[in-house]
Amino acid sequence: MGFLDIQNVTKSYGQVEVLHQVDIAVEEGEFLVLVGPSGCGKSTLLNMIAGLETITSGEISIKDRVMNGVHPSKRNIAMVFQSYALYPNMSVAQNITFGMEMHNVPKEDQQTALQDVAKLLQIENLLDRKPGQLSGGQRQRVAMGRALVRDPDVFLFDEPLSNLDAKLRVDMRTEIKKLHEKLKTTIVYVTHDQIEAMTLSTRIAVMYQGYVQQLGTPKEIYDSPANVYVATFMGSPAMNVVPAKITMQDGTPHALVKIHDGSEQMLRLEQDNLSDWDGKDILLGIRPESITDPDGADRNSSNIVSLTNRIGVTEPAGADTYVTMELGGKEIIARMRADANVQSGDIFQFAVNMEKAVAFDPATEMRIKP
Repeated sequence: MGFLDIQNVTKSYGQVEVLHQVDIAVEEGEFLVLVGPSGCGKSTLLNMIAGLETITSGEISIKDRVMNGVHPSKRNIAMVFQSYALYPNMSVAQNITFGMEMHNVPKEDQQTALQDVAKLLQIENLLDRKPGQLSGGQRQRVAMGRALVRDPDVFLFDEPLSNLDAKLRVDMRTEIKKLHEKLKTTIVYVTHDQIEAMTLSTRIAVMYQGYVQQLGTPKEIYDSPANVYVATFMGSPAMNVVPAKITMQDGTPHALVKIHDGSEQMLRLEQDNLSDWDGKDILLGIRPESITDPDGADRNSSNIVSLTNRIGVTEPAGADTYVTMELGGKEIIARMRADANVQSGDIFQFAVNMEKAVAFDPATEMRIKP
């Protein structure tokens, strides 16, 4: 049992089931991120935890107390919305203390909580202003302050940074991370941004079409994706997934892949779980950072394989240079050092870290597990 338990939860609208048997146990102090594209069911699940949506079947409990049918005001949760949902006619201080006032918290306690939160969020100089006088980042801090003074069991964040510009989004992401590390609060956070998911979370639930595709730590999700969807959704640039065929050589599985001129090259895999796949097709997954120039290859890897191929396009990106090429009939991306000597059209010897490669079953698109 977790601090927050979501057990076999489904949600239907009429005959259409939009969430399918979701099972997640969130421990106290954990930062769980629900990530996925629009329409995958992540906000619906968050609203069910908050009590804003009814549960069709299954059970949600907080601290061993079943929440099915419990009014949102009785759940001891606090929610930070995408739109901030601040009262425009109230000052920042009034917005923050409004919830406490509704719960008849003594004025002295309200002021103590207000000052503590204002100091924590560095908004002491904004308390007399109205929301219309604040920037987007300041409004987000106020919305977070309103949630923090409640001292809830669970914080719920519904895409809180999506209305901010790119730089401010990075800054606020850092602030939320610092806040969680300082307060050790239990957070469920919804986003469609996989960078937010990777940087903020202690665990991630990747959702698609109403199903939890994979639940795990950021490292587990990134290094050992459960299926092709998770592999290509998490990571920027996305994991390269190309058709290949397994062939055994001296008892070791190799992935046979086609290059730009139609010829084939062998990439040694060294994965015992693939010995039964001799002669069979797979989908081979390789992260862009696992394909580089020989000098930039991971020196700690025991399986760096050479791949000679033609360079397509080079894209300088500051600290990195991205290089495209054709592999397995698909365009893939390699991530090079900024000073890598690569030119469009050149035949180049790439170094591929096959220790990080992942094999998928082409029929089910599920990872072939060790």
